[in-house]
Amino acid sequence: MGGLMAYRRIGRGLAAALLALPPLAGVSADPGDTPQYLPADKTGLVTSAGTGSKVWATVQKSGGLGEIFYPDLGTPSARALSFVVSGPSSAETRLTDERSLSFAQRLSGPSGKWQILLRYATDPNRSTVLVDVEFRAPKGYQLQVVYDPALGNSRGGDTGSVQGDALLAVDGDVASALVASPGFRSTSSSAPGDLVQTGRLSGRHTTLALAFGPSTGAALAGARAGLRRGFDPIARDYAAGWHHYLDGLRRPPSVADRTLWRVSAMILAASEDKTHRGAYVAAPASPWAFGRDDPSGPYHLVWARDLYQIATGLLAAGDRAGAERALDYLFTVQQKPDGSFPQNSRLDGTPVWGGLQLDEVGLPIVLAYQLGRTDAATWAHVRRAADFLIGFEQDGNRAPWSPQDRWENQSGYSPATIAAEIAGLVCAASIAEANGDAAAAARYLAVADRWQAAVKGWTVTTTGPYSAKPYFLRLTKDGKPDQGTTYDIGDSGPSGVDQRRVVDPGFLELARLGVLPAADPVFGDSLRVVDAQLAAGPFWHRASFDGYGEKADGSQWDYPLPADSLITRGRAWPLLNGERGEYLLGAGSARAARAQLAVLASAAGPSRMLPEQVWDQYPPYRPLGTPSTSATPLAWTHAQYLRLAGDLAAGRVVERPAAVADRYSQTSPSPSRS
Repeated sequence: MGGLMAYRRIGRGLAAALLALPPLAGVSADPGDTPQYLPADKTGLVTSAGTGSKVWATVQKSGGLGEIFYPDLGTPSARALSFVVSGPSSAETRLTDERSLSFAQRLSGPSGKWQILLRYATDPNRSTVLVDVEFRAPKGYQLQVVYDPALGNSRGGDTGSVQGDALLAVDGDVASALVASPGFRSTSSSAPGDLVQTGRLSGRHTTLALAFGPSTGAALAGARAGLRRGFDPIARDYAAGWHHYLDGLRRPPSVADRTLWRVSAMILAASEDKTHRGAYVAAPASPWAFGRDDPSGPYHLVWARDLYQIATGLLAAGDRAGAERALDYLFTVQQKPDGSFPQNSRLDGTPVWGGLQLDEVGLPIVLAYQLGRTDAATWAHVRRAADFLIGFEQDGNRAPWSPQDRWENQSGYSPATIAAEIAGLVCAASIAEANGDAAAAARYLAVADRWQAAVKGWTVTTTGPYSAKPYFLRLTKDGKPDQGTTYDIGDSGPSGVDQRRVVDPGFLELARLGVLPAADPVFGDSLRVVDAQLAAGPFWHRASFDGYGEKADGSQWDYPLPADSLITRGRAWPLLNGERGEYLLGAGSARAARAQLAVLASAAGPSRMLPEQVWDQYPPYRPLGTPSTSATPLAWTHAQYLRLAGDLAAGRVVERPAAVADRYSQTSPSPSRS
């Protein structure tokens, strides 16, 4: 793409041409700087359906490939594989097969003077990415491929070399090889460190093979093997693997967009690591300032809450085996000895961030119940998690107070978190009874009942400024929702905000999980407040005063962000439409729930990738509902689409635990101050 490599020293001749082009937004133009990963709004994810190929490639909105992961989905080993002709260019990405993660791109130069047609696939039997390149241009135009390795999840330390017509790179025990057929006309490889390699293509139709391995010899062998077989045969095998995967799932329900349903199922499957089975990452991207992280994170990590959402999406699609692997990972890899779960972890289970979120302790128990896992081994893990919940205390605060809510930047009594805790305890009691432990079951139910009776007293205000009627708050710091306790919002948001002025739709989890009946009038009153305070067209922001999103000029979210600066704006979250749809279905409004499914689907780009956030009514006033530069595709959003579609097809909220709904469906306690 024009301008993609304007920021680096990469060889005298090519550098002169590239440095005349505008730099990529958010990337330094200083050749001495290590650039961050590319923007996170990907338009495709390419990986084989099986486990024989341990490579994942992201398709960049601006053209070419972004991060390429090897040997696992937590390890970017390339920053970009891009194409340069001259001048600015535009790119279009399309899905070429609705039953495969097969993508093609068209890159066009000024006034359509030249075009590059690209098709992508990975070799199902090797860790090799193949690109079919067709270059259409008048005589005299030349096409360069620019490869930016970041081997072993580090953008420094790579050493490059040229062996014949092959570009080789190595950093420790990770190596890559880039070859072409017909071979490169010329090549270059910059000095060691922040390495860049280039190759000038020989003809108008070329196949590129970029392979990875533990040594340059192994990588080169994989690349040569891919070229010998050829792009088309490998692409057919690649597509056949995804066809086979989809053949084992449910048929797309009639209420769903068939293509989006299938792509969502494949995106979830593609988000699972192929070495650490059951480890599904949040997204194959590093949005905003997280792109500076070296090694990368945090979207390449595993979050217990996201993993629960992904697993329920897999169940909705019919991939029970994937959901089972997710639960096994949660309990046998991620769970800590005390029964809790880390805020997030690397694929091998090593904790990364040090926070604790009690919904991430309750939801794995709910998933075990939803999967019908009552065996003794599962019960042992459930018991540890449930015992942690009822025994948790920190700085004088006891559960259901949580050190972090589901948006991860506030502590307190959160309706969404409390819903997960109560549901987790009731599900734990059911599993305890199946294992003959009546005493444990009684203990869990007693605590769950006490919390269920008090949840509105902790989180529903009757004195708030937004309504004369009671409504749920995002959370309370002290369990006293009628008091004007203040706190700082974070993410450049205001400080000293009265907790009665901060709302979010997370309270709908109380209905989805069966803790409170959907007919409870406080839900309707609270939704009217949420619609007035958080609506962005047909979408919603996640919480009042949210700053987790781009700056007002559209540039990237960053950190640190001074309090009260209001530099950044949290944008709208399409997955919230899915949650609203589930509530509406549970409340008996199937037609309204279908409308929310359609709004959620509208957030997908042309290649059917669903984003974390979409543009809203704030500056820079880009088309409402189109993907922002947040993480795309976000696995949670795709899971939410599958789940709501599945619920609509079944006519009920399938993932609602029967044990919880049966216990509390007939009760609706008035606000109390317990």
